[in-house]
Amino acid sequence: MTQFRYDVNFRGRVQGVFFRATTQDIAAGFAVTGWVKNESDGSVQCVAEGDAKELDAFIEAIKRAKRDNITDISIDRRPATGEFTSFEIRY
Repeated sequence: MTQFRYDVNFRGRVQGVFFRATTQDIAAGFAVTGWVKNESDGSVQCVAEGDAKELDAFIEAIKRAKRDNITDISIDRRPATGEFTSFEIRY
């Protein structure tokens, strides 16, 4: 199975609304690894690796859970690096 890396940027009212904690909780239900963190520009960055189908479902789950907060999403897709063993919140 081909593994991918999604570098996702969420924009909107995504800080101070438990976005990172929600993303980490959602990640526990999918076969994904990586991290999520707040950026200084007010966005939230998420880097996740896994099978494309799992990654797509993971991102859709985040979009559903935080639909009232997200105004824009950008996703850069590339081959996975295999550098992660879990999904964590970065500070």
